[in-house]
Amino acid sequence: MELAWRRHAACRGLDPEIFYPETDEDVEDAKDVCGSCDVQETCLEFALQGREKEGVWGGATEKERRRILRQRRRAS
Repeated sequence: MELAWRRHAACRGLDPEIFYPETDEDVEDAKDVCGSCDVQETCLEFALQGREKEGVWGGATEKERRRILRQRRRAS
């Protein structure tokens, strides 16, 4: 997958720790950044395709991404 989209990411240059919170309750800062990002959907698709297991990607936590993948499998 082409990674040029990362140059346009709102998280570029931010502390990565924001996107790897210790608990699901601590994800709001990351989700706020993702919510204002021009490449949020592309980032989420990247994480889904790569089966990223940790962190917030495209505004979705690991649990949320697993749910999205389950829903897609059921729909196909």
